[in-house]
Amino acid sequence: MMAEKVVETRETEMNEGTEITVEEKNMKERKLSWAKLRRVDSLNIEAGRVSSFQNHASKVNWQSTLSLAFQSIGVIYGDIGTSPLYVYSSTFPNSINDQEDVIGVLSLIIYTIALIPMIKYVFIVLWANDNGDGGTFALYSLIRRYARVSLIPNQEPEDRELSHYRLELPSNQSRRAHKIREMLEKSKSAQTVLFLVTIMGTSMVIGDGILTPCISVLSAVSGIHSLGTVNHFATITRNTSDVLNIHPGAVVGVSVAILILLFSVQRFGTDKVGFSFAPIIFVWFLFISGIGLYNLFKYDLGVLRAFNPAYIVKYFKRNGKRGWISLGGVLLCVTGTEAMFADLGHFNVRAVQISFSCITLPAVIAQYCGQAAYLRKFPENVSNTFYDSIPGPIYWPTFVVAVAAAIIASQAMISGTFAILSQSQSLGCFPRVKVVHTSSKYGGQVYIPEANYALMIACVVVTLAFKTTDKIGNAYGIAVVTVMLITTGLLTTIMLVVWKTSIWWIALFLVVFGSIEGIYLSSVLYKFIQGGFLPLVFAFVLMTIMGIWHYVHKQRYMFELKNKVSNDFIRELATKPNINRVPGIAFLYSELVQGIPPIFPHFVSNIPSIHSVLVFVSIKSIPISKVAMEERFLFRHVEPRDYRMFRCVVRYGYNDVIEEAKEFERQLVEQLKEFIQLEHFKLQGVTTEQMAEPVNLQHSSLLEKDGQTKGSTIHIEEALQQPNPSRISSSSNSIQSINAVNSTNSSNRIISVPIQGVEEEIVFVQKAMENGVVYLLGEVDVVAEHESSLLKKIVVNYAYNFLRKNFRQGEKVLEIPHGRLVRVGMTYDI
Repeated sequence: MMAEKVVETRETEMNEGTEITVEEKNMKERKLSWAKLRRVDSLNIEAGRVSSFQNHASKVNWQSTLSLAFQSIGVIYGDIGTSPLYVYSSTFPNSINDQEDVIGVLSLIIYTIALIPMIKYVFIVLWANDNGDGGTFALYSLIRRYARVSLIPNQEPEDRELSHYRLELPSNQSRRAHKIREMLEKSKSAQTVLFLVTIMGTSMVIGDGILTPCISVLSAVSGIHSLGTVNHFATITRNTSDVLNIHPGAVVGVSVAILILLFSVQRFGTDKVGFSFAPIIFVWFLFISGIGLYNLFKYDLGVLRAFNPAYIVKYFKRNGKRGWISLGGVLLCVTGTEAMFADLGHFNVRAVQISFSCITLPAVIAQYCGQAAYLRKFPENVSNTFYDSIPGPIYWPTFVVAVAAAIIASQAMISGTFAILSQSQSLGCFPRVKVVHTSSKYGGQVYIPEANYALMIACVVVTLAFKTTDKIGNAYGIAVVTVMLITTGLLTTIMLVVWKTSIWWIALFLVVFGSIEGIYLSSVLYKFIQGGFLPLVFAFVLMTIMGIWHYVHKQRYMFELKNKVSNDFIRELATKPNINRVPGIAFLYSELVQGIPPIFPHFVSNIPSIHSVLVFVSIKSIPISKVAMEERFLFRHVEPRDYRMFRCVVRYGYNDVIEEAKEFERQLVEQLKEFIQLEHFKLQGVTTEQMAEPVNLQHSSLLEKDGQTKGSTIHIEEALQQPNPSRISSSSNSIQSINAVNSTNSSNRIISVPIQGVEEEIVFVQKAMENGVVYLLGEVDVVAEHESSLLKKIVVNYAYNFLRKNFRQGEKVLEIPHGRLVRVGMTYDI
C-alpha cells in the first residue's frame, strides 16, 4: 500500500501510440519507485511514515468537539459578530427613502449570510483544509502537493512519504484531474498566475488586518457620541448627554488611543489573554440576540417577511442602480467569514460548524431582524442603528461589551496577519523578519515586531484620515470580497485536481458563488475613489514586495542549481595536501537541495581548511503545515565516504518553528549518527536467512533481501510497508550489535551480525561535536547580468537589495549563534 501512495496511478496513458493499462503502468512506476527507495544514502529509510502520526483533522470525541466549539467563539467570530454595528449605516449612508427597502435589505443580509458563510464556507470550504489548517496558503499548498506548480524546482520523491502529505489513492475520475494537472505542470504562465493569485489573497487578508481594527473599534466607540444624540429614551439620557457634551472628534481620539494600546500589548501574545475571549464574545452574542428579539417583538414582527427572497427582487426593481450600489454595505454582514477557514488549525471542522450554526448564525440574524424592526419605526436613526436601538437600562453594559468584542475582533485579525507573514517568509515569499512564537500550546500564534508597528501606524493613519465607518466600509468591502473570490477560484482548482468532483457540481459551485461574489465586487468597486482604493494600494505594495523577493529567490536557486559543484571537484579536494582538517563540525547553509552549492569552493579558496565533519545543510519548506520530528532530517553521503561530508535537507512545514541553535545541533547530530548506523548496516549486508531486527527499537521493522539482487545487499521494501520506520537509539560511548532473526525458522533463532567500524565512526562524530559546531554562511550579493533589461536591473540591483539590507539577515532567522558564525561573500550574476 505504501508503494501505491508513492506513485499516483492513472487510468490509461498513451505512449507513442500504444495504450498502457493501469496495471502495467502501476508495475512500471512501482519498479522505478522501488529503485529510488533502495538507495542507501537516506535517513529513516527514505522518511517512512510514523505510526503515532496525528493531525488537526484527526477525529475527536464529541465532548472535546463541543469544548472546541465554545473556544472557537472567541477566536473566529469577533469580526462577523461585530458587523451589526455598522451594516445598516453603510447600506443607507444618506437615508431610507422607502420603509419597504428595510425589508429588502434584511432579505439580502439573510440570504448573503446563508449562502456565503453558511453553505460555502461552513459546509464546503472547511473540508479543503491542509491536514486541519486553513487559509489561502493552505489551499495553495494542497494544490502544490498534487501538482508540481512550485516555481522553485526543489521537489524530492522522499517528500511524498511524509505523514502530513496524505495523498489520496487514484479514483475513477482521475483522467480529467491528470489532464488538468499536466496542463498546470507544463504551463509556466499558469504556475505564475496561481502564485500571484495566492499572494494577492494573502495581501488582501493582511489588508483586513489593517481595516478590521479601524472599523470595529471606531464603530464600537461611536456609542459614546450616540449617547448624547438619542431621543427615544430621553428621560434616561437627557441629563447624561448635557454633562458629557461629547464632540464627534472625541470618538476618533478614543479609537486611536485604544488602537495604540491594542498594538502595544501584542508582544505578550494572544494565548496570555485568550482564555477570556470566548466568554466575552459569548456574552456579546447573548446581548445582540436579546436586543434583537426585544426590538423585533416590540416594533414590527412583520420584518420576518424578509425570509421570502421575493423582497430582494422588489428591492432592486424599486431602487435600480442605487440598490446595486448599496450592496457594498450589505457585504459587510459577512466580514470575518474568511477567519472561519484561516483559523481552523486551532480547532476542527465539526467544532466550527457547530459554533457557527448554533450560536453565531442565530445571534446575528436575530440582531439584524431587530434592527430592521426598529428602523421601520425610526428610519431617521439609520446612521447609528445599533446603539440607538438598545434599551436604556442595558446601554452601558452593552457599550462595554461592544468595545471588548471589537478589540477581540481586531486581535484575531492582527494575529492572523502575523501568521500569514510567517507562512509567507517560510515559503520564500517575504523578506526575513523576526518571528516570536508567543504560545507553547498553539504553534500558529506568533508575533512579528516590525509588522506590529507597521500595522499600528497604518491603522492610526486610516482612522485619522477617514474618521467614519462609512468610508472605511467602502475599503473593507473590496478586501473581503476579493479574498472570497480567490478562495472560490482556488477551491475550484482543488475540486478538479484533488477531490475529482463531478464536473456538474464544480460548475454549480463556480457559477453560483462566483456570480454572487462578482456582483458584490462590482458594487464595492463603484466606490473606488471613496475609499475603496485603500485595500488595493495595500495589496499592490505587499504583492510588489512578495513578488520581487520570490522572483530573486527563485533566480538565486536556479543559479546555484546550474553552478553546483561537480563530483570531480570533491574527489580532487580529498587528495589536496594543502587542505587542512580542523576539529569540530561545520554546518554550511545553502538553499540548494540537490548537490553541493557553488559557495563551497569559494569557502575553500578563501579558508583552505575543512572541519573534520562537514554537513551541507539545506532548510527546505514543504507544502504542508507541519513535518513530524521523526521525518524532518534527510541525509545523503557525499563521496568519498571517508571524507565525512554529508548533505542534510531539514524539512519544515509552513507552521513549524525553527529550533534554537543548541537544540537544532543536538537533533541533527543524533539523526546523523543514526543515519551512519543504518547505512553501515545496509552496506554490511544480511543473507536471506538472516532477517534483521535492530535492538533498542521502539518499533521493529522487517528488512528483507530483494530476490533480484546479487551478493548480500539488503533492501528495505518490506520496511517501508510498516507503519513506522526503524528508530535506532545510538550512544556516543557504545553501540550494541545488530541482531537478526531467522524468519524461516519457527524457533526464531537469534544470529549476531557484527558491525565493523560503525562504533568508531559514531564516536568520531560525537567527539567532533564536543569540539564545537561552526556555522558557515555565504553572504551572497545578487546582481543582474550586464545584458539584462532595465526593469530586471531595477528589480534585482536596487529593489531586492534594498529589501535584503533593511530586513533581518539570514543568521538571525535561522537562529545561528553570532559567535560561531563564519561568513564569506560571493556575488551571483543572475
